[in-house]
Amino acid sequence: GSGGGGPAGHPVAAAAATVAPYREETPRQLPADTSDFVGDEERIRRVEQALLGDGDCGGGRRAVGVAVIVGKPGTGKSTLATHIAHRLSETAFPDGQLYCDLRGTGTPATSGEVLGRFLRALGIPGPVLPESQDERAEMYRTLLASRRVLVVLDDAASESQIRPLLPGSNTCAVLVTSRVRLTGLPGAHRVELDVMGTDHAVELLVRVIGPDRVAREPVAVEALIRTVGGLPLALRIVAARLAARPHWTLASMVHRLANERHRLDELTHGEMTMRASLSLTHDGLAAEDRRLLRLLSLAQGQTLPGWLAGALLDDPRPFASDLLEPLVDVQMLDVVGMESTGGFRYRFHEIIRVFAREQLAAHHEAADRHAATARMLGGWMSLAEQAHRRIYGGDFTVLHGSAPRWEPPAECVDELLVDPLGWLDSEHANLVQAVEHAAREQMDELCWDLATTLATLFEGRGYLDDWERTHRLALESVRSAGNTRGTAALLSSLGVLYLGRSQSEESRSALTTALGLFQELEDRQGQALCHRDLALLERMRGNEDHALSLYDRALREFDQAGDVVGRAIVLTQSAHIWMRRGQSSAAQTRLDEALGIYRSVGYTGGQARTLRRAGQLLQGQGEHERAVTTYTEVLELCRESGDVIGEGHLLRDLGHAHAEMGRCEAARGFYAQALSVREQIMDHGGAALVRLDLARLLTASGGAGERSRSRELLESAVRAFRDRGMERELAEAERLLAAP
Repeated sequence: GSGGGGPAGHPVAAAAATVAPYREETPRQLPADTSDFVGDEERIRRVEQALLGDGDCGGGRRAVGVAVIVGKPGTGKSTLATHIAHRLSETAFPDGQLYCDLRGTGTPATSGEVLGRFLRALGIPGPVLPESQDERAEMYRTLLASRRVLVVLDDAASESQIRPLLPGSNTCAVLVTSRVRLTGLPGAHRVELDVMGTDHAVELLVRVIGPDRVAREPVAVEALIRTVGGLPLALRIVAARLAARPHWTLASMVHRLANERHRLDELTHGEMTMRASLSLTHDGLAAEDRRLLRLLSLAQGQTLPGWLAGALLDDPRPFASDLLEPLVDVQMLDVVGMESTGGFRYRFHEIIRVFAREQLAAHHEAADRHAATARMLGGWMSLAEQAHRRIYGGDFTVLHGSAPRWEPPAECVDELLVDPLGWLDSEHANLVQAVEHAAREQMDELCWDLATTLATLFEGRGYLDDWERTHRLALESVRSAGNTRGTAALLSSLGVLYLGRSQSEESRSALTTALGLFQELEDRQGQALCHRDLALLERMRGNEDHALSLYDRALREFDQAGDVVGRAIVLTQSAHIWMRRGQSSAAQTRLDEALGIYRSVGYTGGQARTLRRAGQLLQGQGEHERAVTTYTEVLELCRESGDVIGEGHLLRDLGHAHAEMGRCEAARGFYAQALSVREQIMDHGGAALVRLDLARLLTASGGAGERSRSRELLESAVRAFRDRGMERELAEAERLLAAP
């Protein structure tokens, strides 16, 4: 459920903490570098020259530097790209590195999706991201125009996927890896990675198993390199196996590989090499490690958290990542980075994932696979539920189902959920995939429960496309299972999404259908959520009496369901109507009660919204000093939680309050700060509103210099209002422009 403060005019966007403070965003998204990296120095230098533009051009370049590393699976494209990116990052690209795995092999990521991810990493809050890919691309190029950023696009599927992700500025560079040639990228420097030469392969072996063993068996070394076909990934896997077994000779390894290859000889050479080296390593693992490798292939995500191992094996130990270490040691799993909490993130190489899935099909019954999937998805459900609980101070304004949870150990949960909305955001891709996975597995109860719980994230961070996609999928799943409560819960959540998108007819239809189903089920909390949101619809249409009677019903139902935060949200929303009617004591009573509830459960987002309303009420009553004190308190809350959208609203409120007190200098200062916050997050509509405020203030003070500055502000505001179809504001700005 809706935090009730999202689409309701987003006073302080949705849940408690919305956006990290914009000004400090320097993305550092590269995966970890390989410590025993071996590569051709000359080739590396050529790629670096292409990225830095200091090859034959005589210093400085006119266009963005693009380099493409091409090669078949296992040749080390990603390893080379990551290594080069780390070498250049601090000196040449100090403003950050953006990284994305474009999933060229599975379902490729869409350019719009990647742009959304990059814009957020550059500090644009989700709720102000444009819907269309073209507008996102334009915003992305604008943000990168003055920065020195390296963009790494791993495993690209096609030119059309990459083109929108190219910055326009020559201060940036793009490094791409792909299995296809990508000949249609103009000006790109291409590097074809083939298998490793003998010298590099020997150097790699020396680094992993030591010079003595390599020197002892020169003939076996050459045979080993030949047997793995010079594929770096296969060589790493075999070398890791040898490193773990100091008593094995290299000759015995060559012999084993030859037998294994014989067994798999219907495969093509490169694949046969990989499959042979993987089978050997897999069969040499302890039984439990083999089982974990196979079950891990059930996870769909690009990167995996450590606790997943515990869920898949149903092992409750506090540090589940210990279970993964044996797989990392034999190079079957890569460590790709750290979580903010200090845990590791893991990733499969695509070839290894395919191999592990084949092994899974061969060794596990369907029932065993299903049970492991249910525990893994139950783990995501449990964490999402606990994140929501920590944001709202309890299971408030949300409906849950009866799907079984798998509870990660308490100390692990406490570590992960220090910043619950931050965790939801960092696991955003995995959580969305978990909803899709549950739909595929026909786990309809878990599917709707997880999807609607994630509305906290979707609303708070503005992931509106994911909100709609997950809910549509889940809706198919619950309808085909005849799950009435799930259907009602999803429709009521979609009603809130449509409200936020100003699609009032779609919203009314979804909410009305959901309400009917909740009434059949006698589900009080569900009815309360629908009545609250239908009241908001009426309020937006100007039917205040009808809105108040719906709010009263919602209050009774939230009370019957024991949902105190639901009650507080209704009190906060309805207070706005009493405020507009000039009945300030009725409004104040409601706000005081709501504030008391939010404080008692520790829901900061609710406190901020209610205090802001209280400030507006004080201002309306002419209590300007108290209003300023209240706004200042909320501004602190917004800054602590990193809510830039809220910060922009509060600075503007402070500007209004000071303007009404005749303190023009102070008002100008606050408006100027509000304008700079809006411009930084590229919220053009919001910035235009502040320009209008400033112009009003300057016109009133009347000097000639003020008048020309006021004209400039108004002309810029008029353009923005016209582009955005903001009719009422446009009319006022044009009226001020026309005034003598």
